[in-house]
Amino acid sequence: MQKEMQTEVQAGMEIVLVAAVARGGIIGADGGMPWHLPEDLRRFRAMTLGHALVMGRRTFGSIGRPLPGRRTVVVTRDRSFCPTGVEVAGSIDDALGRVAARPQLDPAGHPRPVMVVGGGQIYRQTIDLADRLEITEVDQEVAGDTVFPPIDPDRWREAARRTGDGCTYLTYARA
Repeated sequence: MQKEMQTEVQAGMEIVLVAAVARGGIIGADGGMPWHLPEDLRRFRAMTLGHALVMGRRTFGSIGRPLPGRRTVVVTRDRSFCPTGVEVAGSIDDALGRVAARPQLDPAGHPRPVMVVGGGQIYRQTIDLADRLEITEVDQEVAGDTVFPPIDPDRWREAARRTGDGCTYLTYARA
């Protein structure tokens, strides 16, 4: 589904994909991240605190718990999945609908963007719905089994770039 075809529930809701991506588009290996970048983890925390997070069941499993100060919506087809402290949605549309119905608000009372934080299947289903991509480009060649979808330069333009310790932080906006 493309941004132009999103549902009425999602209209007006800012959707941001947040991912750390190594060379070759690798975002995961064996259910985890194949690197440890404390600076990126601090950035992720600062960027997502106070927001609703949408993630897949495997991503939630790799984290192991709801992240403090964030509303967690887990997308899964497993109807028996019901961990404490999270909302369970049967589809991306269901997850985004839940967030739109009860958005996280900033101090001025405006809805905060919903942050989509993985994994690969969830990113593939939401990249065409997203308004912004917050990508940590990890300067490593790693083996992995989960990839981020290609960032199409006809659809996305680089809006900001900052170099970090072993990585580059990129913000992409819709072209």
